[in-house]
Amino acid sequence: MRLLRAAGICWTLPNSFLGLVAGLVCMAFGARPQWRPRDLALVFRHVPWRGDGGGALTLGNVILYTGNELDTPCLTYAHRAGRCRELPVSLADHERAHVYQYMVLGPLFLPLYALCGGVSVRNPFERAADRYAQLGRGWWPLNM
Repeated sequence: MRLLRAAGICWTLPNSFLGLVAGLVCMAFGARPQWRPRDLALVFRHVPWRGDGGGALTLGNVILYTGNELDTPCLTYAHRAGRCRELPVSLADHERAHVYQYMVLGPLFLPLYALCGGVSVRNPFERAADRYAQLGRGWWPLNM
């Protein structure tokens, strides 16, 4: 398992590098790094790109987050789109699913994510991340 984890981290290094550069730039504007072993990610908190204090972006093993604590409730994409009513999920769990997706797809993640609809309820990567945050399983987008 450790070998697979290490391989996934190496495979997604180009994405993590982008996240690290963005995080380091954001540190000049108040962002603070925090290593989160459970999420296999370096989280930059207080990233100043949105005013609502709840936005997050995952790039490989780096999570850029506008708020203070990643373990915060958030609404699922389906709930926000009005497709159904669901209980809030943990943003940390949702973003951890994206970390796992990146570790499998590496440099292919971003183009595939964009081809699947980007940031929207139609994107199977987002639906899978919500499912993982709800159930603790099913982070792979083909488990639909």
